[in-house]
Amino acid sequence: MPRVPTTHLLTVSILALGAAHAQTPVPVKLATISPLSGSISNLGVQVRNGAQLAVNEYAPRFAKLGFRLSLVAFDDQADPATGTAAARKIAADRQVLAVVGALNSGVTIPASAALSASRVAVVNSGSTANQVTDRGLKNVSRIVPRDDAQGPAGAAFLAGTLKAKRVYVLNDKTAYGEGLAAEVEKTLRARGVKVLANEGTEEKSDFSGVIAKIRLQKPDAIYFGGVYNQVGVFLSQLRGAGVTAPVVGGDGLDSPDLARVAGAGGTNVYYTTVSAPLSALPAAKAFAGSYRKAFGRDPQGFAAFAYDAARVALQGILNAAKTNGGKVPSRAQVESAVRAGTYAGLLSGSVKFNADGDRQSAKLYVMKLTGGKVSLSTSVNVTPARR
Repeated sequence: MPRVPTTHLLTVSILALGAAHAQTPVPVKLATISPLSGSISNLGVQVRNGAQLAVNEYAPRFAKLGFRLSLVAFDDQADPATGTAAARKIAADRQVLAVVGALNSGVTIPASAALSASRVAVVNSGSTANQVTDRGLKNVSRIVPRDDAQGPAGAAFLAGTLKAKRVYVLNDKTAYGEGLAAEVEKTLRARGVKVLANEGTEEKSDFSGVIAKIRLQKPDAIYFGGVYNQVGVFLSQLRGAGVTAPVVGGDGLDSPDLARVAGAGGTNVYYTTVSAPLSALPAAKAFAGSYRKAFGRDPQGFAAFAYDAARVALQGILNAAKTNGGKVPSRAQVESAVRAGTYAGLLSGSVKFNADGDRQSAKLYVMKLTGGKVSLSTSVNVTPARR
């Protein structure tokens, strides 16, 4: 056997190593921040799962560019400090180019601020507080309407459809609940409806004191800016005390667990939601089938909107990569690309953002809960208010 020159072996080895290196995919990550444990984990898991389906769908497109796409999910426990800590971990991981989340406005606000200096693009699928986009952060965009759209829609339903003349307003003392309640109160007063109170409560188990005041005031309707786990207990005790007035809330009530927690109290209840029931989204049939196959349960609106938000984020990354010559883009490039893009073919319709990061046009849905069953009452087109 002839002797192979050492220099030839070295050349072949270098070429082989170079080819192997060229074929090694570059890791690119999308992150989610949502409550995966705790009392509203039902909603947070939907956010993660919806984003995971989008990652599964987009992975082949990333692979063509030599990128290995994956999802990394962070549990914020619906707690601002925990969510902010997760944001700092994301900022430190340079492979993460965009984030879907958080779910709660009170978490999204500090978490997105913590990501701002690192230029990590945040596409939000569920936080409605005005402050999410009013801060003018270039990295924050959202695909759902603001409180100053959702609040007036709830107030219009109270005054117009329910014909309420006297309304008792409650809020859960969070950024989300207080924001909604404030917008509802403002719109009701402008329409000549008497607001009997706008009371904040962090109570979770014994609403007897609040209910006693409501019974004394005898409102035509009640508005509660809060989340299903708290409002469900309130409903159970309210109906148990003989108060039959309709109760209206925001999208924090949009969970199948509302009926379970409220029990027999889950009747004559309405809520506005930014997450459409899947029956109202013609394009959602295939998504629902994929979700059931992947996770063994039916999806809800929050999963569909997280899926849409993830698709916006991922398409933004691809758009940025294209302008970067097919190479992994910087976070700053992704931030700019996400905000500037136009996104067609989403479950919730086309998305384009205004200068603040709000969706230029969207829909709100009013759902009705009666006898433990939820049905669509009406829908309304909304646009973000001008600041």
